[in-house]
Amino acid sequence: MLSTQISETRSDAAIPSASSIGESAWQRQGKLWSSLKELCEVLRIPNPPVVNDEELMFQHVQFKTGQRVHTIGQPFDTLYVVHSGFLKTVLIDEFGNEQVLSFPMKGDLFGVDGIHSKRYASEAVALSNCDLILVPFKKLTALGRAHPELEHAMYSVMSRELVREQAMVSMLGALSAEARVARFLVSLSERFADMGYSSKLFNLRMTRHEIGSYLGLTLETVSRTLSAFNEIGLITVDQRSIGIKDLDALRTLRRLPPSSSRAKQSAAKRAKQAQLVNATGA
Repeated sequence: MLSTQISETRSDAAIPSASSIGESAWQRQGKLWSSLKELCEVLRIPNPPVVNDEELMFQHVQFKTGQRVHTIGQPFDTLYVVHSGFLKTVLIDEFGNEQVLSFPMKGDLFGVDGIHSKRYASEAVALSNCDLILVPFKKLTALGRAHPELEHAMYSVMSRELVREQAMVSMLGALSAEARVARFLVSLSERFADMGYSSKLFNLRMTRHEIGSYLGLTLETVSRTLSAFNEIGLITVDQRSIGIKDLDALRTLRRLPPSSSRAKQSAAKRAKQAQLVNATGA
């Protein structure tokens, strides 16, 4: 899988622990805390029947675009739930190259990779201004002991993330470059729908370079494939804005037709559109 070079403009600010969040993140102007019920709603899991007192409140913290939430090797003490915004998690090699692992967005849980070794194994970076809910791991484990139903629900969230990662690994090994990009767009469409946003028109918060790193493709391949999808009418592309025109075709696409065939399809489409315009004008 190809790696991408870390941007030189990346913020050096990171969160060393939940107790020092004020040093490198800007607080919400309104609500600073969420109840356990609200946390469960964001995670899309059942709310356990527990008393909602101050001990069961979870702090919000905001990060600006480009700011790091946690770094590789940083001591682990907190899980993060995305309340709004978009992020990426990456691995970084000794040469400073990064490999994108995931794109957390609303309702996603990340930081789980720190549980085993008590240190985060990846780095999380905000791709937009983000509002995160901090879940101290000690508080979570204490709640889990007192309320097994909550513990089981949190395990289901972690399992959901694992299943998504396994699906990505399977896709990388079995699909063509064009099919990888198509499935990525389908996945984004479905995730935007889950968040209550439009599944047909959305903005890519990640760059083509980052998409390529995630899918094991080059920047050029991602750009060329998006242009080809636009050419044959599967999507529309306007810089980072993507319009989904044929979700079913993207879901089942295996390979693109040859460029000569795409050119003929495009010419036929333009001719048909011209005929419609002429007929309307007549």
